[in-house]
Amino acid sequence: MSHAHPAPTAPARTPTPVSSPAPLWRQALAEGVGTALLVAIVVGSGIMAERMSPGDAGLQLLQNSLATTLGLAVLIVVLQPVSGAHFNPVVTLADRALGARLGAGAIGSFIAAQIGGGVLGGMLANAMFAVPTTIATTARATPANLLAEVVATAGLVLVIFALVRTGRAHLAGPAVGAYIGAAYWFTASTSFANPAVTIGRIFSDTFAGIEPASAGLFIVAQLVGAAIAVGLVHLLWPRGRAR
Repeated sequence: MSHAHPAPTAPARTPTPVSSPAPLWRQALAEGVGTALLVAIVVGSGIMAERMSPGDAGLQLLQNSLATTLGLAVLIVVLQPVSGAHFNPVVTLADRALGARLGAGAIGSFIAAQIGGGVLGGMLANAMFAVPTTIATTARATPANLLAEVVATAGLVLVIFALVRTGRAHLAGPAVGAYIGAAYWFTASTSFANPAVTIGRIFSDTFAGIEPASAGLFIVAQLVGAAIAVGLVHLLWPRGRAR
């Protein structure tokens, strides 16, 4: 005689917590800290490269680009859950243009934090290497470099929002880091591609520095590149919405 056995009960599942957006002050803090550390990486590794490899510009650029590639990727992975890890005013503006629900207050807070963080990051790098904080004197605004900034920034924004619109934003850290590492070498300007970083680099008259007049023209070129990228994102991935 067979006995019926009760069907096994499926184990209870703990509901997956739904994360809510961080308050604006926390997002802005993440943007400021992230941008400060990014500029410290760019400027600090440039100073170290000059000291370790004097007279070898190619090796200096390799050292600087490697540190920036790795550092940027890590910063994005760490801070993306808090603010989206823009660290870049043109990314914030492009995010809004592509449909993100960022109000004017949030945009202003992000950009102010990014620029302030960039300036502090440049000063921090100087302090770590006992270099005085002075205005950079390196002129960089040649026609070739300005074109390079348009291309570098357009490519950066395109990479970011291609990932966002195809549901792969979690890959932004390694993808953006790799793109910037490559752009160091295929653009004549070494790919600043970021107004906040450009402003931060004004305050260090070292390997990574840029004089103010050149910085202003670089920022104009970066805005043009971002606008081109926004148009391309609309054409290539028309149905998604940036978050």
